[in-house]
Amino acid sequence: MKIQKNIQSLKTSATLAINELSQQLISEGKEVYKFGLGQSPFPVPKLIVNELKEHAHQKDYLNVSGLYALRREVAKYHTRKNQYSYDPQNVIIGPGSKELIFQIQMALDCDLLLPSPSWVSYEPQAQMIHKKVHWIESNAESNWHLSPKSLDIACEKLKSVSKLLILNSPNNPSGTTHDDLKEFAKVAKKHNVTIIADEIYAELDFSGDYKSLTHFYPENTIISSGLSKWCGAGGWRLGTLTFPKELSYIKDSIRAIASETYTAVSAPIQFAAIKAYSEDHSVFLNHSRLILNAIADFVYQELSSVGISCQKPQGGFYMICDFSNILNISRKVNDDKILCQTILNEVGFAMLPGSDFGLEKGKLLSRIAFVDFNGEDALRLISKDESSIDNLNQICPRIVKGVSLLKEWINNQ
Repeated sequence: MKIQKNIQSLKTSATLAINELSQQLISEGKEVYKFGLGQSPFPVPKLIVNELKEHAHQKDYLNVSGLYALRREVAKYHTRKNQYSYDPQNVIIGPGSKELIFQIQMALDCDLLLPSPSWVSYEPQAQMIHKKVHWIESNAESNWHLSPKSLDIACEKLKSVSKLLILNSPNNPSGTTHDDLKEFAKVAKKHNVTIIADEIYAELDFSGDYKSLTHFYPENTIISSGLSKWCGAGGWRLGTLTFPKELSYIKDSIRAIASETYTAVSAPIQFAAIKAYSEDHSVFLNHSRLILNAIADFVYQELSSVGISCQKPQGGFYMICDFSNILNISRKVNDDKILCQTILNEVGFAMLPGSDFGLEKGKLLSRIAFVDFNGEDALRLISKDESSIDNLNQICPRIVKGVSLLKEWINNQ
């Protein structure tokens, strides 16, 4: 039996592959500093865990769209955060936002627009269903975000094409936020671009503000979110899509696809998730942001000090690093994959090449995820004394050690 050509070239998702490789190396007795997979280091809040325990007996298939009580809370949450009125009937609960984004791509007859860089799975998902992808370049000067002008130029070239754009902020892989949303919305509206606002990191904006394109262009924007990042519940696999009433017809198609694929998300997890959306988690979130911001600043300052070019993250737990100005050409490190493999072999520092996110191989760019620390211990220390954030050797010793070893390696080049 032959594999379809568009599937044959796919490989395991880069973020998952680096995690599996890191675990394999660790099992072989090697020291690995895990800056590859972007998994939240923080625990799921106890209130939500307890709710899961209390509903472990729930065994029935639930509504394809999701438990109504949960959809009601998700609609309330996004109505408040996104400054637009959302109806529970226009919310879909799915097994992670990754699956839901794929289903939108499957449902819509359109081309996909992607900023370069973008998260690793957007393009392979399009490839699976023969969807045409148009990359639109950004750069360090634009804070690794798509500018309104670049979007306008790309859309002018694609006037006769239905267009879907995925916009992620705070951004994976850069950790930066999209600050020009009002002007961006004007361009999107001008060209009637449908947008998936991937807001999975929105609650981890270090400013504490919830920034969204829906504040300016709600009528043609689908919100993708879930529990994996702010709530630390990646393995629970619960994602959400929230549609404006203008796009409810897309919701109907997603619901139909869901009914023929995953049926419904695990019942106990849906019951527990009600607490995630209905309770006040501000202390948990404030402390999480405080810790991540301090670590981001440390990593940025340390790596910048040895000539790595990078932008300070503004949210989440990622950063793009440019090694092109510091590596000795005689080492023949001439693309980003060789760069990352060399540093993993010689330092034990695991990170991902920028080309996995749509950047050019030859530019020696990488993405790091600064999550190799015990989030539960860090939160406990901060809750007792917020000044303990100044002691990163105690908060995140493996990050401090990993960055120190990478700096040492660079200084020896």
